[in-house]
Amino acid sequence: MERMIIFCMLFFCSSMVLTAAPHKTVKYKQLLKTIRRLETTVKNKDVELLHTPENPTDECTFTAVACFQKGTLKLQPENRQVNTTFTQTIKVLKNFHFSNPGKHCESSCESYEKKTPKEFLKSFENLIRKVI
Repeated sequence: MERMIIFCMLFFCSSMVLTAAPHKTVKYKQLLKTIRRLETTVKNKDVELLHTPENPTDECTFTAVACFQKGTLKLQPENRQVNTTFTQTIKVLKNFHFSNPGKHCESSCESYEKKTPKEFLKSFENLIRKVI
């Protein structure tokens, strides 16, 4: 009887570990879809260029995501027809929480090169793919 209880507890614990990782992956995949949706609604001409982190080191990943989140607040919708979708998408990106690994990064958002909004979003997408 004790062996059966121990087996059930072990099975339960291992199944919980296996289901925890896919949830995080699903969350990042949803974030990728959100970024792609934003790419089609963002204004790309006559706009402010944005600091765009590219290929950040592992210890700078959290800082890079924070830079992208800050930069998304400066994006503008392409036209009035997409304004509602654009606003909802920005809200999703703003509220996304990326866990800080506790490593220290020497670079700041301003140290990255400025690029157009579409290039900015493409780099954000690449960073999230790297995290997955």
